[in-house]
Amino acid sequence: MNRYAPRSQRGVSLIEVLVAVLVFSVGMIGVAGLLIMATRSNHTAYLRTQAAFLASNMGDRMSANPVGVWMGNYDSSSYPVSASTAANNDCSAGCTPDALAQSDQRAWSRQLKTFLPQASARIRCDKTNAGYTPDAWVPPSASTSPTAPVTTPGQIGMRPPYGGTCSMHISWYEQDSLGPSSQQTFDWEFQP
Repeated sequence: MNRYAPRSQRGVSLIEVLVAVLVFSVGMIGVAGLLIMATRSNHTAYLRTQAAFLASNMGDRMSANPVGVWMGNYDSSSYPVSASTAANNDCSAGCTPDALAQSDQRAWSRQLKTFLPQASARIRCDKTNAGYTPDAWVPPSASTSPTAPVTTPGQIGMRPPYGGTCSMHISWYEQDSLGPSSQQTFDWEFQP
């Protein structure tokens, strides 16, 4: 009878447990890495969705004010505008196309600052084929008679299909999956 045989098997189950814990730990580190990657990807998708939403939002604002668009009131390469750049007009009771454009610029600038980190944007409209000239729009206060109808011959050419186009460029910073942040852009050419 060998009295050392049972002794030689001591500690084997401890080694098996340690190996199992090591394999489990490596698996958990992998799962944690996947969760971090999924969270970052989800945030990236969120920011890109916000950029598309903001572009569509300003496109809709511009569609509602074609006179302001073709007069160049939305053209700017320095969005978000500061409060001093765009006059603080309240258009709830109605206002001119210029004042409405300034109100839209302020509202959109607030949204850019809120929804995108370090956002900047520019809008340029080419009115070459828009069928509109700035002197075609006559504001109500400039009409010769208070009862005379306001004529807007330039607006006829601005109804669909439009001839002019606008381009919008939005940029922001987002963190890459590897750590450092990089600049992302959203470019859109559209007809308001």
